[in-house]
Amino acid sequence: MNYITKESYDRLLKRDYRKLRRDIKIDVSSIVGNRDISLPLRVSRRLMKMVEHEKAIVYENERIGFYRTIRHIPSILSDEEIKEIEKTQCIFDNALVCNISSDYEYTLNVGFNKRLEEIKEKLEENNTAKENDELLAMQESIYATYKIVQKYHDEALNVGNVKLARILENVPYNRPNSYHEALVFFRIMNYMLWINANKHNTIGRFDQYMYPFFKKDIDEGVLNYEEALDLTEELFISLNFDADLYPGVQQGDNGQSLVLGGVKPNDGSDAYNELSKLCLEASLTVNLIDPKINMRVNKNTDMKWYELGTKLTKKGLGFPQYSNDDVVIPALLKLGYSLEDARDYVMAACWEFIIPKVGMDIPNVDALSFPELVDRAIHSESFMDAQTYEEVEEIVNKEMEKEVLRLTNVYHSCFLIPSPFQSILMKDCVNNKKDIADGGKYNNYGFHGAGIANASDSLAAIKEHIFEKKDIAKEELLTAIDNNFEGYLSLQKKLISSPKMGNNEAYVDDIAVRLLDKFSLECSKYKNAKGGCYRAGTGTAMYYIWYSEKLGATADGRKNGEPFAANYSPSLNVNFNGVLSVISSFTKPNLQNVCNGGPLTLEFHDTVFRNEDGEKKVAMLVKTYIALGGHQLQLNAINRDVLLDAQKHPEDHKNLIVRVWGWSGYFNELDLVYQNHIIKRLEFNS
Repeated sequence: MNYITKESYDRLLKRDYRKLRRDIKIDVSSIVGNRDISLPLRVSRRLMKMVEHEKAIVYENERIGFYRTIRHIPSILSDEEIKEIEKTQCIFDNALVCNISSDYEYTLNVGFNKRLEEIKEKLEENNTAKENDELLAMQESIYATYKIVQKYHDEALNVGNVKLARILENVPYNRPNSYHEALVFFRIMNYMLWINANKHNTIGRFDQYMYPFFKKDIDEGVLNYEEALDLTEELFISLNFDADLYPGVQQGDNGQSLVLGGVKPNDGSDAYNELSKLCLEASLTVNLIDPKINMRVNKNTDMKWYELGTKLTKKGLGFPQYSNDDVVIPALLKLGYSLEDARDYVMAACWEFIIPKVGMDIPNVDALSFPELVDRAIHSESFMDAQTYEEVEEIVNKEMEKEVLRLTNVYHSCFLIPSPFQSILMKDCVNNKKDIADGGKYNNYGFHGAGIANASDSLAAIKEHIFEKKDIAKEELLTAIDNNFEGYLSLQKKLISSPKMGNNEAYVDDIAVRLLDKFSLECSKYKNAKGGCYRAGTGTAMYYIWYSEKLGATADGRKNGEPFAANYSPSLNVNFNGVLSVISSFTKPNLQNVCNGGPLTLEFHDTVFRNEDGEKKVAMLVKTYIALGGHQLQLNAINRDVLLDAQKHPEDHKNLIVRVWGWSGYFNELDLVYQNHIIKRLEFNS
């Protein structure tokens, strides 16, 4: 990290930049609820008001720039309009277009002047009123972009930053002339998405669309490798400056996922390149929560990439997250994605598999709670009548059928506010005169599956103690559960001692296989209003906390309110035979059927990484998981003693980073419930 990058880095760590924030109330009264102004034009005019009030912040030596100064982005819908929409459609996540992956590549290669020409040509055609407004809103969004760039250009000159000013005379208007210019152009697009009220703005396959700019500069001697590394580090730093303003469940839940490697869309050949390596090294140096690094791998991926990824895991950032092309690409093909698009997949905010440039999938509309389904089943009259364990599973299946049907009805039609700026950054939206909110090439919805291990463990305990050993009566089990095991300690111990998913025991693992197959089957029966499918997944997002807080004690011995495991992971507070047993258990299900995304999450004590031999063992473990057919893997290097000390002395651990579910954040900025869950997770020591 050179001295210029270090200046930017120090500003970030001191958090003084947060003093730039202003609580200005942007007046959008003239457009909110104004039926004479279409929704796309309301959005573009709000964007113009945002850039008019944004203050340009430029430092003398910085090379990337762009800081947000306004905290709040006002809504363009009135309360009455929202109520009217909710009569017929679901409003998910404030109806924002978010959590998709932009086509940065095309706009980077032609510049916004060319995009304006394309829009103007379409405006000259015989358009409907709706098409005309959508094109005009895209045009206005580019003008808003030019306005904020001009502000930054002028301020750069004002503070003597001539180099940045010159770059802003070319980009974003035209194709970048260098890797540096391409980085600035990308940051401008990223910045504009955020102030346009888009959220969870993914970065996508950065090492693919940025590679031509990088390679040209390296080949022509414009940059050497170290200079390119410094610039990339500065871009990564810039993505963290507005972390406190990004809307998520917790600070850090920003969605800025960056994907490396994988295969090329056209021929399936290996896509790793020198820029992939540079990005891993940049992330290793800056040691920050953004961007979240995802590595696409397969059975043929060179071991050196696993070893590089493990060095990053060692940092304790909770990434990279690994996704297995050998599982994911066939899974996406089964869901109806084309081969070329499936090969081009990226990760959404956390882990969900989405298609860049063309997809308007909403991969996280809700979650199914497996433990709740088991709880409903055993509290039904049918359970009391069941004579065999197989009948109990059938009761659970009936509950799953009802729950999936309920979810598909709730999310049959999701309303989205138009997003003209985001539409510019999607393939064919300009050409088709269509806002991305109206749908993309793919419009599938995803359901998470929370608590699979707790549910499987519960059913295994019921099978063992009620139907085989017959040492617990049904009535006694229900009474113990309903009383949170108060007065039933010996019964609880029996439940806890039953087989647990993660010890490579078919007795319980096969239950998980059947539950996940059923989840996939039920989702496959329905289509949403845009003709998209419903995708079943193994992730949990925040539902491992939310659902567990609402559920009483469960038949696996878990007490009222105790959290489920995060993601696709073993239950908490359970003894396991070792990490290989866990991997063996969690690769048994037919993971191609539940490929909405959701990683097996493993915690390692940080001592595992303290020598080169330990690092190589972890890298081999990742490769083993991929070879066994695991779909996604996320490793954490943690130290429980450090986390406990951070709770007692937060001032000493201001920049301590942890993985939460599909993202990483600063430990001390998390709510206590998430801190405690991280502390409770099982640590493997070898």
